[in-house]
Amino acid sequence: MEEAEKELERRSKFLSSLIQKKKSIEQHEGLKVHVRACDMPLPLQNHAFHYARLHLESLLPGTKLDSKLLALSLKKEFDSSYGPAWHCIVGTSFGSYVTHSLGGFLYFSIDKVYILLFKTAVEPLEH
Repeated sequence: MEEAEKELERRSKFLSSLIQKKKSIEQHEGLKVHVRACDMPLPLQNHAFHYARLHLESLLPGTKLDSKLLALSLKKEFDSSYGPAWHCIVGTSFGSYVTHSLGGFLYFSIDKVYILLFKTAVEPLEH
């Protein structure tokens, strides 16, 4: 019976994540935001979408995206808003394999720009 309960819990979590993903896409339909993978509360997702969109919209027409600058800006925004150790990767093509803190992972795209934002645990160094 325990196996059946575990499977039911797994399916419930999966369905919840699909519903959350659908809601975030619907809320940003006009912004062309597409969630690729997510383990992050909706308010934090919306913060990331809003901040990235503002950055992209601030580019002058014909100006090339500075991926490093967007990654640094988004990382600093999340560090200051939600505590350290956020990491951000931005580009049009990249591979990754990361370990993240629970509730701290978002991979999304805006137009043709892909953004991976994730948090890791910070442990103090012992002297």
